[in-house]
Amino acid sequence: MSSEHPIPERAPGPPPTGTTAAPPPDEPAETPFLRLLATGASAEDFERAVLRARAEGAPAGRLAALERAKLLALRVRTELEGRRRREAELSALYATVHDLAGLRDLDAVLRAIVRRARSLLGTEVAYLTLHDPSAGDTYMRVTDGSVSARFQQLRLGMGEGLGGLVAQTARPYVTDSYFHDERFRHTRTIDTGVEDEGLVAILGVPLMLGSGVIGVLFAADRRERVFEHGQIALLAAHAAHAAVAIDTANLLAETRKTLTELEAANEIIRDRSAVIERASDIHDRLTELVLRGGGVQDVADALAEVLRGEVEFAGPDRAPAAALDRSRADGHAVRDGTDWVAAVSAGGEVLGALVLRGHPALDPVDQRTLERAAMVTSLLLLARRSAGEAEQRVRGELLDDLLDAAGRDPRLLRERAARVGANLDAPHIVLAARIEGPPGARADGPQPADTFAGAAPPALAPTPAPAPAPALAPAAASTGAGYDAAGPVAGADRQRLWSAASHLAATRRGLAAVRDGGAVLLLPLGPGDDPAHAAREVAGRLGAVLHVPVTVGGSAPVTAPAARPAAVADAYAEARRCREALRALGRGGQGAAAADFGFLGLLLADTRDVDGFVHRTLGAVTDYDARRGTDLLRTLSAYFASGMSPARTKDELHVHVNTVAQRLERVGRLLGPDWQSPARALEIQLALRLHQLSAAVVRPPGA
Repeated sequence: MSSEHPIPERAPGPPPTGTTAAPPPDEPAETPFLRLLATGASAEDFERAVLRARAEGAPAGRLAALERAKLLALRVRTELEGRRRREAELSALYATVHDLAGLRDLDAVLRAIVRRARSLLGTEVAYLTLHDPSAGDTYMRVTDGSVSARFQQLRLGMGEGLGGLVAQTARPYVTDSYFHDERFRHTRTIDTGVEDEGLVAILGVPLMLGSGVIGVLFAADRRERVFEHGQIALLAAHAAHAAVAIDTANLLAETRKTLTELEAANEIIRDRSAVIERASDIHDRLTELVLRGGGVQDVADALAEVLRGEVEFAGPDRAPAAALDRSRADGHAVRDGTDWVAAVSAGGEVLGALVLRGHPALDPVDQRTLERAAMVTSLLLLARRSAGEAEQRVRGELLDDLLDAAGRDPRLLRERAARVGANLDAPHIVLAARIEGPPGARADGPQPADTFAGAAPPALAPTPAPAPAPALAPAAASTGAGYDAAGPVAGADRQRLWSAASHLAATRRGLAAVRDGGAVLLLPLGPGDDPAHAAREVAGRLGAVLHVPVTVGGSAPVTAPAARPAAVADAYAEARRCREALRALGRGGQGAAAADFGFLGLLLADTRDVDGFVHRTLGAVTDYDARRGTDLLRTLSAYFASGMSPARTKDELHVHVNTVAQRLERVGRLLGPDWQSPARALEIQLALRLHQLSAAVVRPPGA
């Protein structure tokens, strides 16, 4: 445009459509088109100016000049539009780069890439596939504008479909009509997915990192469309920035993962260090405890403080049985619910267990610490046992003197007893115990208090009894020989029995010794204590500790062993007779005293407690007669004397037969429904006879 023809000043903007006036004849031909370019008019407005001049009859030269000016203006317009479009695209690309640079999460980066690609090219759908090195293909990762679930789950092998071709060749590919394009290999799976999405025109560009393809970025329409070179270049540039953003996000994710792993490793190292420090601490403390002669409770307290929990030493009878057996078999601490149990054992003997409570998840190092503490506990117990055995030898010698030397000075006996914490002026009971050989009755079997109460004598017992050992076998304290159904009692068993009996006696301030192939215990008997109950309890405790049946016989109380040493020997003989009676009746592994054997106890006991037997058998009837002034005892005596015939009984008593029936019914309520059974009837008749004899003895002459 020359300076001779300046553009006249006009109001901005094109005239209304259909009213564009033809340029004046003296105006340069370019002027109206420059005005249109300045206002951004449409292509139709440029054509309308020529048509108006032709309609107004402009000369041919004028029309030709206008036509040339129009074509030149349209080329300028096209160039300006291209520049504006490229400027907008570059601005959008820069904005995209800026947005991607601010993202750190990989999923957020991928979604932003696809969303921007769709916006840059103005397509209906955009999507991105990533390379799967393990499968050797690419898979659909992110979509924007997609509505088909099948399409969103597509996988494209190398060379399959347009995307597979892009991934294989690392070059952009574009198709105006996907299903009519034969440049790439169609597969049923891919074509079905593309058809389900309704895509027609597709542009794919590779996502490159160095020389490798990490994925493909797509822009697609559901109608035929020609993607221009500028658009292909724009998407490729976007893909280049996107690949860098993906790599950065991956690196950041790996860095975060590495940092997390390092933090976890550091935490593990800190935990390990703390555990090792705790283990070292408990090791030092346990060593100190052993050196200064600490006890089991000291070990439990130190372990509880280090492991930050509650630790208890439980004896063999108080520890969880199943967990204790597993720990002893495995040699390690075992879990028992929310607790941990470590067996304390030595030489196959279970001494107890350390129980850590409230620690369901125990660290392996802490578990070994618990096991080490159990080992130290066993050492302390063995050391204490060694000292205790020395003390028990003293206790055993004292008991031997009580049994063998009836003429010992009571004052010396009391002094020796005081040194071991025993009081020989208090009532005591003598217990004779021995281990039963296999097969034997279970030591933990039922031991009801009335096992033998009211039973028939041995000759009438329904249970066949094995041949008993001699009830009064010669003393074998020097050899330690014993007898049972399986043969001589092993020396190791005798040692274990003596050890367990000595420990039990020491805890009760009593005495224990080895004698006649078994053990003998002298235990204090408190007010109201029952010798029969004591015998059963000791049998159960010894059996539980030794894991074999132990039979225990008990004597009548010895009032003051120091003052009457001879009574101790007599009580021991009685206890042995009760023990052998148990074995003769097939009741090995249980405990009993003379009172448990009914009238047979009169034969076994040295005290011959006739009044006690009569009262146990007939006390309910005699007490009733004394309270009510009735004559049930005389009626009972007449009933048995008449052959248990109510008719003859009423003649003997000179009463009506109904009176006899009423009295016998009352007797049944007092003595129990089985009072007429052969076994009970025998005991009742014997008690009646003894009652009559004792009454005759005390009756004054001439009465």
